[in-house]
Amino acid sequence: MAREEEAGSAADQKRLTVVALATMVQGEVDGDGSIAIAGFAPLESAGPEEITFLVKGVKGLPEGCRAGAVIVPRTFAGAATIPLIRVRDPYLASALVHQHFLASPFVARGIHPRASVGDECRIGVEVTVGPMAVLAERVSLGERVLIEAGVVLGAGVEVGDDSIIHANVTVYPGCRIGCRVEIHAGTVVGSDGYGYATTEEGVHCKRPQTGTVVIEDDVEIGANCCVDRGTYGVTRIGAGSKIDNLVQIGHNVEVGPHSLLVAQVGIAGSTTLGRNVVLGGQVGVAGHLNIGDRSMVAAQGGVHQNLPPGTTVGGSPAIPVRQWAKCAAVYARLPELQAAVRKQSRFLAGLTGRDESEQSEEVADERRCDTGTN
Repeated sequence: MAREEEAGSAADQKRLTVVALATMVQGEVDGDGSIAIAGFAPLESAGPEEITFLVKGVKGLPEGCRAGAVIVPRTFAGAATIPLIRVRDPYLASALVHQHFLASPFVARGIHPRASVGDECRIGVEVTVGPMAVLAERVSLGERVLIEAGVVLGAGVEVGDDSIIHANVTVYPGCRIGCRVEIHAGTVVGSDGYGYATTEEGVHCKRPQTGTVVIEDDVEIGANCCVDRGTYGVTRIGAGSKIDNLVQIGHNVEVGPHSLLVAQVGIAGSTTLGRNVVLGGQVGVAGHLNIGDRSMVAAQGGVHQNLPPGTTVGGSPAIPVRQWAKCAAVYARLPELQAAVRKQSRFLAGLTGRDESEQSEEVADERRCDTGTN
């Protein structure tokens, strides 16, 4: 009974009027702002005490919408009998409102009896460490840190306040994790970078990887990612960056603040990304490059050269995105173009009295002369 009363009290504290929610997201109320809202739900299922949102481009509410209020773009012109909150970006505003209703206070459950804690660890007063977690010697945990089951933190690892390390994450010795960081299941932080020197006989000699990894505040890293430690010095993930699942970050990479790396991105060693860089899914970036602030690479792009700030590229090798789009359109028509060339070749052969194979050989000779090959 006591727990039910606590849950009811927490829900009441989160209940806000439409006006209060509009203030939270810097919006304007259109309609009755006194209605109390207790939760967030999708457009199709939102009830009278729930708020939902419309993305840009949608011209009206679905028939029979029962939501208590709707977040809409400022330009929304559709008819509505439901209170509206008009904002610049409904997607952002809805995320902030949803976070409000989902937020819950940290519950410190202490260290599970089946967890292993090494010598000289410094552990905050309010922490939760799950079963089978392993904290090696000299690990430092801040306040309100959650370490889930099966996590391994190597010697000397530091984890800042309000961070969450999900199940089966491994953090190698000496790595530093900031405040409000979230690392999802299966990710490995601080494993050896990929560095080898090759002898004349073709034998690969491992180059020692003696650096570390620093993950700054407010970073989120998805599931099954790998962040390699520096060969020397630091591999750094800048504050506020968000990394999707299955991303590989090589040794001594510097990811600038508030960058976005989408699934299956791979960044080779010693490359530096500036601030607010966006790499689409399956983008590959070669080593020792500089990717300027606010640069964007379209999905499956391959970057082999430095990018100035504000560059948008696509394709492999990556080229300006408008040029890449034109090339992609031509690529889709290659069979037609090939057929047209063959038709013209046959026509020319009829005019000149030479067959198509002779013309093709002549074109090949010209190309060899242009490239200097024999």
